[in-house]
Amino acid sequence: MEESLTGRDPCTGESLIVQYADGRIVGIKKAACGETSWLAPGLIDLQVNGYLGDDINATNLTIETVQRLARRILAIGVTTFVPTLITASEQKIIHNLRIIAAARQADPLLAHMIPFVHVEGPHIAPEDGPRGAHPLEHVRPPDVAEFIRWQAACNDLVGMVTLSPHYAEAPEYIRKVSARGVHISLGHTGACADQIHAAVDAGARLSTHLGNGVANMLPRHPNLIWAQLADDRLTASFIADGHHLPFDALTAMLRAKTVPRAILVSDLVSLAGLPPGQYATPIGGRVDLHSDGRLNVAGSAYLAGATATLNVSIAYVATNTGFSIGDAVQMATANPGRFAGARGVLRVGAPADLIRFRWSQGSSTLAVESVIVQGKTWQ
Repeated sequence: MEESLTGRDPCTGESLIVQYADGRIVGIKKAACGETSWLAPGLIDLQVNGYLGDDINATNLTIETVQRLARRILAIGVTTFVPTLITASEQKIIHNLRIIAAARQADPLLAHMIPFVHVEGPHIAPEDGPRGAHPLEHVRPPDVAEFIRWQAACNDLVGMVTLSPHYAEAPEYIRKVSARGVHISLGHTGACADQIHAAVDAGARLSTHLGNGVANMLPRHPNLIWAQLADDRLTASFIADGHHLPFDALTAMLRAKTVPRAILVSDLVSLAGLPPGQYATPIGGRVDLHSDGRLNVAGSAYLAGATATLNVSIAYVATNTGFSIGDAVQMATANPGRFAGARGVLRVGAPADLIRFRWSQGSSTLAVESVIVQGKTWQ
């Protein structure tokens, strides 16, 4: 049965009717003017650690946790997300990979929403600052044999690995793992510019939350941020929440990468969406969650994670950086979609993952009205 959704295209401002059937877009037509709501592909988030108390990195992760998390982020317009496991023992990484794989196998909705898993670490810089909140005791050099064990545990579900390219083993690891179709992203690093370039030559194609996961003090030039901004082979992800990057730094970085090579990620942690207060966490200890969404290690200025959802990040970019709402939506749909199986586009034949939302200049979020995933309305 064919159905349709109407709204204005954020990129052109034109009113559209998107027709869909059997989970796919089957037609796109111009509609009569006068639409006040926007229509876009479903949002795609390449970095989700948790939300509303659900934690992908929990020691006691269950299939039910993954299912509940998926359905909760559907309500904010995210129709594709990548569960992100951070630095941990190999045993824990393998355990959680198995749970996520089992959740996808048990639930057709999750099989569609989760294209792969992102392992952020454990092959990151051990130093304070670049390491962020990742536990030092589990940081270790890249090892292809360990990667193969990960994949064996989850039926090749790992599709993205974030690492620091400062390790001597990094170029070979990047060549071998990327040859298997896995995206290698650079992050949580203190690597020099030459090491960044060597990693890109070996096959790295992404930068993880560029501008964060680095030391507080860097050489003016050369340094790892300039090297990643300058290399057009790298697409960079950014956390646009007003806390991780000041708006002027975010604006300059987006201009340097240009819209097609920029991706917005939430990097949501499990405390996102919970009431302000002080919490005890397995990673980072006691943290303060403020009413403005800032999450920091208690008694310090150090960030302990991100809490702004992707619909909030899009609004932040469109309001504060000079980029249009169409640009900001592209950074959270088509651009990450290139790394998630050609999703995030309004095109005949594409998955019928759609959102209709309200937003006007100055609004702090996209007010999601309708979510369609695989041609079905999500309630």
